Amino acid sequence: MAMARRAMSLLPQWPSRVFSVELDGAPFYFAIQEKHRGEEVPPVFQRVQEYYRCYSLFVCSSDRIRRAMFYAELKDKLLRDLPPECDLSPMSSFLPNVKDSLIKGYFLKDNSDSSSPIERVLRDLIQRDPVFVCSYLRGDNCQLWTQHLWPHTGSQVMEKSKEYYVVPSEAPEYHPATLNIINSDVFYSLEEACDVLKKCGDIIPEATSILELLPSRAQARSKPDFPVIVIEGLDATGKTTLTKSLRDILRAVLVPCPPQCLYPWRARFDKEPPLIRRAFYALGNYITAEQIGQEAMKTPVIVDRFWHSTAAYAIATAVSGPPCNLPAVGSEVYNWPSDLLQPNLVVLLTLDPEERKRRLMNRGQGKTVEEQELDHNRLFRLRVEEAYQRISGPACVTVDASPSADQVLQQVLLLIRGKCHL
Repeated sequence: MAMARRAMSLLPQWPSRVFSVELDGAPFYFAIQEKHRGEEVPPVFQRVQEYYRCYSLFVCSSDRIRRAMFYAELKDKLLRDLPPECDLSPMSSFLPNVKDSLIKGYFLKDNSDSSSPIERVLRDLIQRDPVFVCSYLRGDNCQLWTQHLWPHTGSQVMEKSKEYYVVPSEAPEYHPATLNIINSDVFYSLEEACDVLKKCGDIIPEATSILELLPSRAQARSKPDFPVIVIEGLDATGKTTLTKSLRDILRAVLVPCPPQCLYPWRARFDKEPPLIRRAFYALGNYITAEQIGQEAMKTPVIVDRFWHSTAAYAIATAVSGPPCNLPAVGSEVYNWPSDLLQPNLVVLLTLDPEERKRRLMNRGQGKTVEEQELDHNRLFRLRVEEAYQRISGPACVTVDASPSADQVLQQVLLLIRGKCHL
């Protein structure tokens, strides 16, 4: 029933959708229409001319928890069940400028002599799982490709295949992933993040334990008695050294984020799909906020990372390509959550990429998956850094971390004394 409801909501607007296929890390866009008016073959199909058939699968369950988990499992399922000559690429579809309209899936390129093994796998999927399947056929003159939307026999949504012509489409102003970021990749209230983990309780028992750690109510924007200073930055920019020095000099309390109480579950939730993983870390911010609020009643508080990190990494992961694909400066995705305690000052330590790599090598410590991604993916690092800079309420104050630790400390102390009057 859930599949049928979701499918019924998608079908009327299907011809209005834009489709995006990621090839070699770059998105290629196309659209569909019922009549062909002499348009050129879209670039993505120019690149797959050696294939006679292509397919797309879109995950379309109305239950977003199930949708997120099934999408995460679908790639492994396809790689296991499809013939080895079938090539797989990430794909999405969306309504331009319509929030929460993005649906995700995969694009399959079939170079086999017979389509039977692939179509057998796909037909089995639509019988049991929340997927839409389309096939793409190349015309005899190679100048036309058509999309055929398969009937979903499990829910009787369509009685027969629907055919459309594939035509070029302009790229959207911003990456389509930006349409679904709010309360999916980045959470803006305690209630929204809690809702995700509550719905996971039957499949992830640990989610219930996390919810039991939460404050009884969200910490509002009320200002604490003593200043709260957040230190942000990529690994190896000197955060640990600086935060400890500030703690000692200012006689402050040092609070880490994510909080220590979540460490036993981090490895478990790091394996989950982005929706669930991001909700977990969002709740960590609210637990941290309660700790900050209690400590800041009696002493200054230094925080090692906070909401800026959670948001910047999530936005940079959701959006591929260069930083220009990020949501525009001033977008609501960069706004501080209204129910989360606000720090008095946020310092962002920046460092030349080569110097940061050198420091990481000297440390010889294990790195998170995201930190490994920073090292080998220049565009990801640039997106993270740009997202940090765009977050507002409060915005980051950038400090160059390349001088000596003492010089950086003195510069930050000047900022604190000017802003927080310590």
